[in-house]
Amino acid sequence: MAREGRNNVLKVENINVFYGNINALKGISFEVNEGEIVALIGANGAGKSTTLKTVSGMMHPKSGKITFLDEDITHTDCYKLTAKGLAHVPEGRRIFLQMTVMENLEMGAYISKKIPQEDFDNVFQHFPRLLERKDQIAGTLSGGEQQMLAMGRAMMSHPKLLMLDEPSMGLAPILVEQIFDIIKDFHKAGTTILLVEQNAEMALQIADRAYVLESGTIAVSGTGAELAQSDEIKKAYLGG
Repeated sequence: MAREGRNNVLKVENINVFYGNINALKGISFEVNEGEIVALIGANGAGKSTTLKTVSGMMHPKSGKITFLDEDITHTDCYKLTAKGLAHVPEGRRIFLQMTVMENLEMGAYISKKIPQEDFDNVFQHFPRLLERKDQIAGTLSGGEQQMLAMGRAMMSHPKLLMLDEPSMGLAPILVEQIFDIIKDFHKAGTTILLVEQNAEMALQIADRAYVLESGTIAVSGTGAELAQSDEIKKAYLGG
């Protein structure tokens, strides 16, 4: 059920995902409602990235169901989901290193026959540094700039759901704060966000709700504030 009358954007029901004989996700269920930031937190290898890959069609579950905007997408291929409004910024950014910043942004809007200038303007408003480097080859950008480009490229498709996998990984603390500020800006502008993040403290600060993954199962769920105050969560993930 969607909370507070909000519509479900994403509903994951009892999915099992395997790598060969290894059961990576064991019957997990969760939902993301319109206008929310939902965080998935947990240790390395808990199944967070696998969850996003499965939702975005890069992998398919052996059983269970995934619904996006009331449509069953359980076995839909990833390239079809962008047109439906689902954008995935994967771990490691996966930008096109040999292309310029502008060419990368254009690739984010490949479903559009003509890209309005305001789409570029919107990205540059959030990421002024990308405007300064719009003709630069993406592979020559710093790690923080590459993360900005990956997020900007995703926003070019006007996603109904933006999924971010470890956006702060490998970044200096000042850049981490900047990336989280931008995530909050996206959210204020109406974007629904599913966030996978090892920086549990910052993720819980901005999340409406959160789920904790342990060994391919959901161990705990609650509001971001509830989990941030939980002694168990503090001890396991927040260094408390």
